[in-house]
Amino acid sequence: MNLTRAEARERAELISVESYDINLDLTRGDEVFGSTTVVRFGAQPGASTFIDAVTSKVHRVTLNGVSLDPEEVSDGVRIQLPNLAASNELVVEADALYMNTGEGLHRFVDPVDNEVYLYSQFEVPDSRRMFAVFEQPDLKATFRFTVTAPEHWDVISNSPTPEPVRASAEDSAEPSATWSFEPTPRISSYITALIAGPYQSVRSELTSSDGRTIPLGVFARKSLMEYLDAENIFELTRQGFEFYEAQFGTPYPFEKYDQLFVPEFNAGAMENAGAVTFLESYVFRGRVPDATVERRAITVLHELAHMWFGDLVTMRWWNDLWLNESFAEFMSALAAAEATEFKQAWTTFASMEKAWAYRQDQLPTTHPIVAEIRDLEDVQVNFDGITYAKGASVLKQLVAWVGQDKFMQGVREYFGKHSWGNTELSDLLSELEAASGRDLSQWSAQWLETAGVNALRPVIDSDDDGVITSFAVAQSAVAEYPTLRPHRLAVGFYNTGEDGKLSRTHRVELDVDGELTPVPELVGQPRPELILLNDDDLAYAKIRLDDASWRLATRRLRDIAESLPRTLVWASAWDATRDGEIPARNYVELVLQNIASESDSSVVQVLLRQLATTLTFYVAPQDREPMTAAAADSLWDLARAAAPGSDSQLQFVKAFAAHAQTPEQLDEVAALLSGNLVLDGLEVGSDLRWELLTALVAGDRMGEADIAAELERDATATGQLAAAGARAALPSAEAKAAAWEAIVVRSDLPNAAQRAAIGGFSRVHDTALLEPYAERYFDSLREVWATRTHEIAQQIVVGLYPARLTTQETVDRTDAFLNSLGDEAPALRRLLLENRDGVVRALKAQSADR
Repeated sequence: MNLTRAEARERAELISVESYDINLDLTRGDEVFGSTTVVRFGAQPGASTFIDAVTSKVHRVTLNGVSLDPEEVSDGVRIQLPNLAASNELVVEADALYMNTGEGLHRFVDPVDNEVYLYSQFEVPDSRRMFAVFEQPDLKATFRFTVTAPEHWDVISNSPTPEPVRASAEDSAEPSATWSFEPTPRISSYITALIAGPYQSVRSELTSSDGRTIPLGVFARKSLMEYLDAENIFELTRQGFEFYEAQFGTPYPFEKYDQLFVPEFNAGAMENAGAVTFLESYVFRGRVPDATVERRAITVLHELAHMWFGDLVTMRWWNDLWLNESFAEFMSALAAAEATEFKQAWTTFASMEKAWAYRQDQLPTTHPIVAEIRDLEDVQVNFDGITYAKGASVLKQLVAWVGQDKFMQGVREYFGKHSWGNTELSDLLSELEAASGRDLSQWSAQWLETAGVNALRPVIDSDDDGVITSFAVAQSAVAEYPTLRPHRLAVGFYNTGEDGKLSRTHRVELDVDGELTPVPELVGQPRPELILLNDDDLAYAKIRLDDASWRLATRRLRDIAESLPRTLVWASAWDATRDGEIPARNYVELVLQNIASESDSSVVQVLLRQLATTLTFYVAPQDREPMTAAAADSLWDLARAAAPGSDSQLQFVKAFAAHAQTPEQLDEVAALLSGNLVLDGLEVGSDLRWELLTALVAGDRMGEADIAAELERDATATGQLAAAGARAALPSAEAKAAAWEAIVVRSDLPNAAQRAAIGGFSRVHDTALLEPYAERYFDSLREVWATRTHEIAQQIVVGLYPARLTTQETVDRTDAFLNSLGDEAPALRRLLLENRDGVVRALKAQSADR
């Protein structure tokens, strides 16, 4: 099922596609649907090529009026097309399979009312699961969908939904109708879409910058509509439209804009043209942390940015996937900070996106931002922290370097020249060079074509009076990736003000390059209490503090007045912990002593995740249990001391439950769940109840009967997923065996249920429960990789890796398997190398913690 870049390049030289007419019959039962595709395309006369079509059965293939034998030309993945004419018409009539993996056309049955819901997910290579298609981004065409479905459904695609034509009663046992959509503009196949079922919607509209009325829709399943906050989505959408149309100098390119929350989605969202699909957990059934609300807002803005960058102008091949995603990631943070209520978006970016980027960039599998993409397997494992977060961080650095006005001027020229076309990185860089007057060739070579992250630290001398006599910024790189890069950054000086807070009293912005960059502007200045490199977070680099600043920052972290510099100190401390430069227990203490004063919800969420990682993997094994119990006690104290109904109260309760392990701690969790203990202002809704219950299950305080009772109380799709996770968390050999059987052996779980079960399987207080599965994991890998779809296989390879068995034996087992793997399955090799690195890093951190 793989497609190589060489094959795609050759096919693009042979053919040009005009249009697709796609007729889909969704009334044929719960396994297959009818798919008839008519493709019109030009070609070099006499040439041969293939079209992609993942099918259950091909009934008919007709090329230019000549019938081809389906048995001879189709292998279920590709259909061979011989002896092409200058102008061709191909008809493929087939049965295609509904999926339950979140790829292709996904089918879901709502347990609340047994209604069927469908949605498509095509990035990277899965439109071929729904219709016959030349599956590569540079073969753009128009797409006309005609869909027959039950008449009570709503059917949504890229074009506005037409009035359906009802079938006559005698035509079908179940009343059906047919929707005939108008053709799309010329777009790539991976951003076409079909969402069908009895979805409910809220409608609105806005006026585009060119005066058009753009219809808006927000959709969800019937059983979730009571929780849908459509007005918040509409408000963000209007803010995003106005911001992007002004920045890009190009009106919104499509006729309407629908946003659909769909079940069992694998990603955060997908930028289908005019019909964006979102993860359904973004429909909040109860109180969620403010960080989650902000994450939804950033996702809404990210996908909206794609309507221009990705959909209107599309990469020629997947090696520029990074630019597609990085641009949307950067623009969504910029839009949030400048056009919405989320003014702290760059703090969130620093704590979440950059932490992800730094982690990914220090893995043995790191790669240049412009990665070599040889085939589709390479693409699928490159949806990573380099593609999204490092790329966006480097774009932020580029904007600081050329200036935001010049950057946007270049972007406007880019859209003006390349609308509806395909481009490469050089097309954008040439416009940025023209706008800014800067030569970007060296910048591109150093930042986009090399891997690894640099480290920056201050080198300071001062006299007896505390006056700085020399100041420089030292830059280093690891031996494997020795490139020293140019950085645009600021140096901030912080001192205690009358309010007792540490605030910035001086700032210098400069270009740093090479091993040592003197900063003469700072000579003669009084040495401040705290010196912060990369103030305002312009640069992409690991930052270290000088000894005096480090001591002060860790002692008075809560006193730093602004959230972004505080977050940069947090990031430096976390980075030093991961690198084994400071004992893990010091980081645990730093978090627990300062987190109560943290004002930014996203930062609190990230710190609590990092605390969990530190306790689980980085603390010395002999101290892990008592330190985790002590941390849980501290989190419970923080929860009870937090303001009633506050975001921090909710986050601390959730974190306490996740770490609770002593009888007394589990008593408190049980009391919260039963209602015998009430924290003023804490809303214990369905989702929090499942978290409390699962904590009690993992702690062996509740069992199968309690899970079943809770599922009866919350008999929804969300409840079923939570129950699957709770059952897998039961601390018995029988429960682990049942979960393993369902995930690895039977392989019949839908994608979301499998993800939930994997999460529960590894949730243990006693890792001895996992020891029997270390060898079985490696024994199963080849079959899993060969027989599952990419999404399902990757969940298993990453999620069931025996990381909790943080020992040299796990490293040795991984090495033995990698040696036996040889050159086969490079994408599998990459995932295992990343898994292995986590254990190696944990062992180093544990050694430092001892």
